[in-house]
Amino acid sequence: MNSSTRKNALLNTLLICILLFVSPLTGTPQRTTPRTWIATWTTSPEPADGNPNRPLLKIDNQTVRERVRVSAGGSQIRLRLSNEYGSSPLTIGPVTVASTIDFASIKPGSTRAVTFAGSNSITIPAGAPALSDPINFLVTTGTELTISIYFPRRVATPTLHSLALKRAVISQSGDHTRDEKLEGFTTKSSILVSAVLVPAQPLQKVIVAFGDSITDGDGSTVDADANWLGHMVRRLAKTPAASKIAVVNQGIAGNRLLRDAPLEFSSFGNSGVARFDRDALGISGVTHILLLEGINDIGFPGAKVGEKYLADPADARTVEDLIDGYDQLIARARARGVKVIGATITPCEGVNFPGYQTESKEATRQAINKWIRTSGMFDGVIDFDAVLRDPDHPSRLLAKFASGDHLHPNDVGYKAMSDAIDLTLFK
Repeated sequence: MNSSTRKNALLNTLLICILLFVSPLTGTPQRTTPRTWIATWTTSPEPADGNPNRPLLKIDNQTVRERVRVSAGGSQIRLRLSNEYGSSPLTIGPVTVASTIDFASIKPGSTRAVTFAGSNSITIPAGAPALSDPINFLVTTGTELTISIYFPRRVATPTLHSLALKRAVISQSGDHTRDEKLEGFTTKSSILVSAVLVPAQPLQKVIVAFGDSITDGDGSTVDADANWLGHMVRRLAKTPAASKIAVVNQGIAGNRLLRDAPLEFSSFGNSGVARFDRDALGISGVTHILLLEGINDIGFPGAKVGEKYLADPADARTVEDLIDGYDQLIARARARGVKVIGATITPCEGVNFPGYQTESKEATRQAINKWIRTSGMFDGVIDFDAVLRDPDHPSRLLAKFASGDHLHPNDVGYKAMSDAIDLTLFK
């Protein structure tokens, strides 16, 4: 073979290799498709409210053990941790996940280490989240996980979720992430963990419930997962769609659609319109948003907790103000191809915050509910007002559905809300 022939043969071989490596349709290198992950549990990050007596505001060389219950299963999980309200970098030491026995105890032999780029520790910059490596840990619909986190140094400004409605344990000094039973103080708030992810299945849907304390589950029994989303997950578990639909909770107690929390109530979080991209559209795999928010926009102005106003009396919101807010959320969701299901605002006459409910505020609530039901702006409507109201006194919750504050439902009321949801809305 002469040199010219050898040269042509080499060029032909090289050309064949390139054609095998390059996609015939796009001309781009063929690579293994990365795995897509969806949220199976979430909670909205919140700033701390500044109460120096809260145990989670005094963490220093301690372990926190908290629990989450997933809504869709998978063979692996990943954790999303949040330092989004931190004012300085946050270093965490070992983190583990394990199967739950109770709020303090884990099943022997179930503990798995959580790593970040292969490391057992990570420093999360101020204002940032962090995502763990995949963890080989099989979960199914309704699995409860125990997550234990060691904080080797003082946590100056933690990112929390104040109304976790599950007891967490804060240890004495040291790394106790692998202890089968953790002794220490208990709290009903959570710290740092904002999401659990699982590998996506084909055609899987993720429903994000976005709202205030009624979405968060205030008034339901601690440790019972008895808010309306907990009931909804159990309802879905009995259907063929169980593995195909994840339901996650992005409610914040005290949250308002149109106004950020005042400094003295900072845990109420940023307004719904401000946090919507992070807490709804930014949720991995989101296909539907179930929107239940606005009751605090109506009730807060002029209402008091002790001697403090929840909002300035002059900050009253009109029907048009709230409709403009809803319109904005719907438009932003539709631009991402995400459907929005609207839920009517529930009644609250008799609420134990002076000034929260008045005749004029009730008229505003009724007008907004009429718009939600009839405007045609939403991709579907769930009439929680009709489910929970007393038919003989529509401005009140039906007694059997009301918690002690007459604002939030009890466990029975939350179950009634779940039972009223038409699951075909999410097809």
